[in-house]
This record gives sequence, C-alpha cells and structure tokens, in this order.
Amino acid sequence: MSGPAAVPSPYEILVRKRAGRALDRTEIRALVAGAASGSWSDSQLGAFLMAAAIRGLDRRETRELTLAMLESGERWELARALPGVVDKHSTGGVGDKVSLVLAPLLAACGLPIAMLTGRGLGHTGGTADKLESVPGLRLELDRERALGLLREVGMALGIATGGIAPADRRLYALRDVTGTVDSLPLIVASILSKKLATGAAAVVFDVKTGDAAFLPGMEQARELARLLVNTCAELGVRAAARLTDMSQPLGEWSGNAAELLETFALLEGGGPPETREVTLVLALDLAALAGVPLDRAALARALDSGRARESFVRALAAQGGERAWLARPELPLAPHERVLLAPRSGWLGKVQTRQLGLLMVAAGAGRQRPGDAIDPGVALRYRVRLGERLEAGQELARLYLRRADADLEARFAACFEIGDAPGPVPVLVGEELLPEAGGAAG
Repeated sequence: MSGPAAVPSPYEILVRKRAGRALDRTEIRALVAGAASGSWSDSQLGAFLMAAAIRGLDRRETRELTLAMLESGERWELARALPGVVDKHSTGGVGDKVSLVLAPLLAACGLPIAMLTGRGLGHTGGTADKLESVPGLRLELDRERALGLLREVGMALGIATGGIAPADRRLYALRDVTGTVDSLPLIVASILSKKLATGAAAVVFDVKTGDAAFLPGMEQARELARLLVNTCAELGVRAAARLTDMSQPLGEWSGNAAELLETFALLEGGGPPETREVTLVLALDLAALAGVPLDRAALARALDSGRARESFVRALAAQGGERAWLARPELPLAPHERVLLAPRSGWLGKVQTRQLGLLMVAAGAGRQRPGDAIDPGVALRYRVRLGERLEAGQELARLYLRRADADLEARFAACFEIGDAPGPVPVLVGEELLPEAGGAAG
C-alpha cells in the first residue's frame, strides 16, 4: 500500500513552469502553501511569477491558482447564511466613487451587498480612503460583523480584519518588484482570491478602459473581463463584467473628501450624470445576475427620492459614523485654490488621466509609500469634458492644495490637451461580458 504522494519541491515546480509545461493541482497547491507559510523564499516565488508571466497559465491553471489562494485563508460564505448577497469590483480609476453610490442604492432596493474595499493603489483612489473621511467610521470587518450589518442595514462596506487570502499578500507585493504586474492570470487570481472570499452569490466587475485604466488597451481589458467571469463561472459563482471608460476622470471631483461629498449628492438625485449612468448600469447588471426584478425606473426613484441617501446614512451610522455629521456632511477642502485655465481656444482632445491621478498622489491625496498619511482635503474639480469646445482663458479645472506649488500646478495644467478640431469621444459604458457557454455557475 503506497503512502501519500510526495509534495513536489520548489525546484521541480520552477523547472517545470520554466519549460512551459502546465502545473497540476498538487504543484499549484504546494507553491501557494509555500507562499502562505513562508517556506518558499521571495526569490523562489519571484521565479515562479516570472515564469508564469512569460510562459503563461492556461485556464485550468488560473482556476486552480485562484482556488488555492482563496483557500489559503478565511472564507466567509455569506450567501449561505444570507442568500442573495452580491458584490462588485472595479479595476480602478480616477474619480471613481461608483462603489459608494452602488452599495446603498442596491440596499435601498432590497438587494444586500457586501464589499471589501481597498486603499489607493498607484494613480487610482481607494474606496476605503474616501470612507475614512467620515468622522468616527469603523471600517474593519470580520464575518460576523459583516453578517450583522447585512441583516441590519442591507450592506457591509469595509476592510477585512485579516485572514483573507494570505498567499496573495506575498505574491501581490512580489509582483510589483518583479515586473509581473500585468500578467492577466496573476491579476485574476489576485482579484478573485480576495473577492470570492466573502462568498457572495453574484459579482459584477467594472473593468476600466482608456488612459487611466489598469490595462489601458481595449483588447487587454476585454480579455481580463473574459478571464474574470469565466474563472468565476468555473468556481460556481455567477458573474458579469462591464467595460467602462476611464479616458477622463469619472464625475466632477477627485480627492477623498470631495468624492465623498459628491457621493451624497448622487444619492439624492444630483451629481454628475456620468457617474449616475455607470452606477445604474452596474446596478441593473447585478440585479439581473441575482434574479431580482429591478428596473432602471425603480433604481432612479431610489436615487431621486433620497431613499438611497438614507440607506447610506443608516449604514455609515451602523459602522460608527457620527450621526450629527451624517445629517449635514461637511468636509473642508485644502485652502490653496488654483484655477487652471485653457491656454488657447480649441477642443479638449485628450486628458492625461493617469498622470492626473499620480499628481493627486504627489499632492497628498494618496500614498507614495505604504503608511504615508493622506490629506483628505486635496481635491481637483473638473469643469470640462472630452470633445468640448473651449475658449482661451476658460476654466479647465479647479485645484485645492495644502500650499502653493507652482511646479505641481503647471504639471496639472499640462494634463489637458487642446486640439484644433474635435476628436472622437469614447463611449462611457461599453459591452457586458458574460461567461462562455459551459461555465459551471448556476
């Protein structure tokens, strides 16, 4: 009678992947266990990441890697305790506060939503950073806290207290220093090992395209969307992805405090139409996935009547937000106000949106290193949209800094490119991608 199969060594796994051969479940689980336990060194994990980025991972390997990373930590299985819980993930952008509007909107319409949020990454703002502008708010969530909030207010929005996908924490950090950030299978495994840990019944992915997108190219974004929804289906989770444009900032404001205040405006029927449109489309996508009969008119009524705002206030209060502040939210912007003007007449042909996001980080709105303090009052208000006719001296944007900085202000102004003729305006909301036939989700 033979004993259990020997665990393959790091050397054997690395040589196999370097040669371009597919790894089996045992090999993938060995490397993920090594990442989580620390028995694999950084150099060994870095070698795997590079081999995977160069040689690729097929769909089976991607699924097995995702599942092993998911099972390396806690799984909340929220939908088992509360059927119908949904979730949403954005690949990130500039001025993207859709999650903050979508969650209370769906909760107001009776669709429970649990969303583990993140902090800012590179040029993209973090939902958690925006929420931390609320006085008294406690974002830390564990399974019991999330379930309690879902039952009480219909939504749970916060940061996991720990224990979810520990293998991803090491691999994520190493991808950044090994030049493997843009490997699609590694991206998918990283996203899903965290996103599926809550155990939502359905997930919608907002996959950004354009200048400030994580993957700016349309075909790369489409392939990422396909891989996300197909992997979800193979793991038994209903999923859809929607391509949305990030060629220019989404909405009117960027900056943590300013975006939170814009969220309140959107939740009572105001705010920029672009953000409202993306939110409504994603809400409809999630309702369809969950089998809930919600239509656009019902969602619009929840916004315009203020019910969605009331839902947001109840949820934030349940997480410790100060009720007096929530009744009349006010947040000061940074004191140095600078108006950016068009240097000449023409049409707004391009916005260097990724660069705007990086400049916001440099101004203090985000972190250049882990542990950096954030200035919630730093903000940028956008006054023009792509394709718009401009006159010399017209206001392009309004910048709010902690102190004057002529060089930084000039770099912000240079992000708006004016042409002699109108150019193409990207479509805001693009196609929806669903799993290919034969997926396992039911």
